[in-house]
Amino acid sequence: MNATIESGSVIDIHPTSRWRLPDWAEIWNYRELLYFLIWRDIKVRYKQTAIGAAWAIIQPFFTMVVFSLFFGKLARIPSDGQPYPVFSYVALLPWTYFSNALSQSTQSIVSHQNLITKIYVPRLILPLSSVVSGLVDLAIAFGMLLLLMVYFRVAPTAAVWTLPLFILLAMMTALGVGLWLCALNVKYRDVRYVLGFLVQFWMFATPVVYPASLVPEKWRTLYGLNPMAGVVEGFRWALLGTPHPAGGLIAVSTAVVLAVLAGGLLYFRRMERTFADVI
Repeated sequence: MNATIESGSVIDIHPTSRWRLPDWAEIWNYRELLYFLIWRDIKVRYKQTAIGAAWAIIQPFFTMVVFSLFFGKLARIPSDGQPYPVFSYVALLPWTYFSNALSQSTQSIVSHQNLITKIYVPRLILPLSSVVSGLVDLAIAFGMLLLLMVYFRVAPTAAVWTLPLFILLAMMTALGVGLWLCALNVKYRDVRYVLGFLVQFWMFATPVVYPASLVPEKWRTLYGLNPMAGVVEGFRWALLGTPHPAGGLIAVSTAVVLAVLAGGLLYFRRMERTFADVI
């Protein structure tokens, strides 16, 4: 198919082979559309809300209050020597980002049905914009963490510089799983119903309300098969100075993230040719 643009140049669009990685040069050429979609996601998210971006704080904050009451006070779950509210809120930051980014990226293709069926754009831009726009909420919620750390007199550690690495790991996890689910969601709308169960189950399989040290040592490396376990433990280590997560756990989590992301990119690339016909 040929498309003529105003400058007179002609863009040839051909079906891709079944298994290819994304054309990053093409995505770079569409970077302005990516910026627009990110800005639009942020703007629409809080449009006509009474308190606007404060919702980015309310969700993890009140979840932390409930966790502190039931798991910290009543169940007396250990918190690696840290005040339980800070301990749980630090874990809720990456988890809330991940769960929201996963939900939005899963719906990204279906929710842009009109765009997909009318014009050509690199499909990967849609789930990518959902994952990146969630970083704004993460940054806003991080401000509440600073207030909690001041209130409980907890100082960040010298390892705080490693925090962007764990944020990148959370982004890659959300994008990798999101690519699989959004491609499946185009054909099987059951995915949106499964997603709620998946996120709930995944949260309790992640050390959000408990420390990973409760997991028997011989199972911790295997525990790293859950990539968010490495992210959450990394956040606590970098900010609170909790015991360093086992190297095996981080290594396994990173390897799983790379495998899931590579598989997601290949699967998404293979299926995107059918989106406009099936959606």
